[in-house]
Amino acid sequence: MVVAIDIPSIDKNIKLNQTKPSVEKLLTMQVAEIAADTTTLRSLDWDRDRFDIEFGLQNGTTYNSYIIRGEKLALVDTSHAKFRELYLETLKAQIDPSQIDYLVISHTEPDHSGLVREILELAPNVTVVATKVALQFLGELINRPFKQQVVKNGDQIDLGKGHILQFVNAPNLHWPDTMMTFDHATSILYTCDIFGMHYCSAETFDEDLKRITPDYRFYYECLMAPNARSVISAMKRMDELPQAQIVANGHGPLLRHNVKELTENYRVWSQAQTKGETNVVVCYVSDYGYCDRLSQAIARGIAKTGVAIEMVDLKAIDLQELRELVAHAAGLVVCTPPASNSHVETAIGAILAAASDKQVIGLYQPHGDQDSSIDLLNNRFKDLGVVTAFPAIRVRENPSEATYQICDEAGTDLGQLLTRKQNIKQLKAIDADLDKALGRLAGGLYIISAAKGGAKSAMLASWVAQASFKPLGFTVAVAKDRAIESFMQVGDRFVLNVLEDGNYSKLMQHFLKRFSPGADRFEGVKTQPSSFAAGAPILTDALAFMECEVVSRMECSDHWLIYAIAEEGRVSKPDSLTATHHRKVANHY
Repeated sequence: MVVAIDIPSIDKNIKLNQTKPSVEKLLTMQVAEIAADTTTLRSLDWDRDRFDIEFGLQNGTTYNSYIIRGEKLALVDTSHAKFRELYLETLKAQIDPSQIDYLVISHTEPDHSGLVREILELAPNVTVVATKVALQFLGELINRPFKQQVVKNGDQIDLGKGHILQFVNAPNLHWPDTMMTFDHATSILYTCDIFGMHYCSAETFDEDLKRITPDYRFYYECLMAPNARSVISAMKRMDELPQAQIVANGHGPLLRHNVKELTENYRVWSQAQTKGETNVVVCYVSDYGYCDRLSQAIARGIAKTGVAIEMVDLKAIDLQELRELVAHAAGLVVCTPPASNSHVETAIGAILAAASDKQVIGLYQPHGDQDSSIDLLNNRFKDLGVVTAFPAIRVRENPSEATYQICDEAGTDLGQLLTRKQNIKQLKAIDADLDKALGRLAGGLYIISAAKGGAKSAMLASWVAQASFKPLGFTVAVAKDRAIESFMQVGDRFVLNVLEDGNYSKLMQHFLKRFSPGADRFEGVKTQPSSFAAGAPILTDALAFMECEVVSRMECSDHWLIYAIAEEGRVSKPDSLTATHHRKVANHY
């Protein structure tokens, strides 16, 4: 049975095969029986267009919660606070909340634990089950006593009727307090953020693999790729469990039809991300300012370069473990700590004691209420002789998407600095004859420009080719560590500017420059905004331009092959030709 609930009451006329409700139905609820004694309550947020580290959403999102009915009653996760009335009304229609015996908290991020306080009021005798770190966070959040049970990896709770819940620690996915839960009666693995996606539809399960794949991969890249080592560790613990028949995630459709393929993708992607020996320790303080979001954005930029990452919560990590991680790291990203937290300040001291002049470093300010001086911290690292990878990121107000783009670009700069020597070594190892032969493939010269959320980006491109007649489509190869890659996800729009033969050197030289994070790439360049491509700059001096939309992406080793549809376009000089690019070698630009 599936029931859709709208504001303010149940709407029996909503069709379940819809892809999106009417304008009035921006927040809805869905109830579905997914296995014996097991119900999901899905909070459907149809129009949410930003999430977490402020990456753009094309298809909204969901917040999934679950009821397990044994001889005892368990609720796995709650919902976002914006769904308070809808969620609680839906929950009461299914069970008497006062009879809930266990509230399982997969992790304490507000989109899943935003209604814990309300559940505790409705079920005063409930036992909250979570990791030690999660219960500490909840204690600070709730600020009142409640029954609680700390669970470690492998611990079990018997609900009766065969529903034995086994807990799997999964720290840093993508919060330090995360755990998964496996129900032995139904072979359902409750994973919260892991194996999720920001994709809102009335389909409860992953029935249309082709449609959800881009969102599934993008979600991994934004939230899980910076924690690839932790992904591999968590999946090793998963391997000790029976095969899950359903993955009951926290966002998007549940996985039932493609469980093995979609979960194994995490392993493959994470192994590729961690194969290098170079690694960076990215430090943050959970629940402090925008620290976790900024750190994730920086880490995502680093991950684009193929450098492995260790995410470290300075509020929770053991100091000896921190010293060992720092001592073996090639790079460090450190936040300014809250002056009121003695453990975090001690952790900063441990980092300074273990750092060396062979490392590169980046600093950022999380915009908390009690930020320590970033200049003072910068001077202390300078005294150690470390190399600064990017200018200190100072956040003095609520970060915008442009702020997160600066963080992404800063992380990429740091990763590229660390991999420069390795890349040169690889270039020398490539077969000279093959390299020269492939280098004879010629291409045109183009400038790709894009805009999103107030941020703009651009790149010089030569690997562009028409790919279809109906519709008019083409492909463009974009290196994974290009800043503009974040602007070219499925559904994003951009402009392809064609450079003119004999009149391109000025524009080419401008966009070949290395821009610092957040720099205006169009300063001094004549442009006009695209109406179709979200204001992406159209170059006035270009031979022609096309306004385009990304339809699909294919991973090709160190590049993404982007297939896009051209929707609008114009040639400004009909008698001119496209500028061409001839190379002699194929192993670098």
